[in-house]
Amino acid sequence: MSEFTRILTAVDAGDPHAAAQLLPLVYDELRRLAAQKLAQEKPGQTLDATGLVHEAYLRLVSNEPDAQARESWANRRHFFAAAAEAMRRILVENARRKHRLKRGGDRERAELRDIPVPEGSDDLMALDEALTQFAKAYPDKTELVKLRYFAGLSVEDAAGCLGISRATADRWWSFARAWLYERIQRGEK
Repeated sequence: MSEFTRILTAVDAGDPHAAAQLLPLVYDELRRLAAQKLAQEKPGQTLDATGLVHEAYLRLVSNEPDAQARESWANRRHFFAAAAEAMRRILVENARRKHRLKRGGDRERAELRDIPVPEGSDDLMALDEALTQFAKAYPDKTELVKLRYFAGLSVEDAAGCLGISRATADRWWSFARAWLYERIQRGEK
């Protein structure tokens, strides 16, 4: 029995240490497999190869009762076939989630532009007025805008300054940009 097959058997038996031993052995191949799968997808995919690998791996080695039922793996080839199937299912679930009406599936995706850069004093006043309104409603998010827009910090650096996670900072920044952009555009009409 090869070392790989021994580890697969231990993972199947529920040994959490075996799952940790397995990942370094399969990660590069799973990453290549994920990149191939994503290359076949439409542009604008929100899931990257690393995320797809991690999600698929968790599904494959999870012992959670609500996790997708898995079968025992006989060998390396069987494991990678199961990984490919898990990746396919994840991509299908993502596609279905994107197309649901409650998630805006009937709408076309449009990229949000950054907050308009003030070119003149009127634009600067419009930004200041919008930011003042925003600060009244969302004081915590306003600090992020000031750090990103005026101090020029990256999302990661601004998140560190505010003591929030990168994911939270990304959500706040997207929301703030959309809110301010809409207010500034409405003010121009």
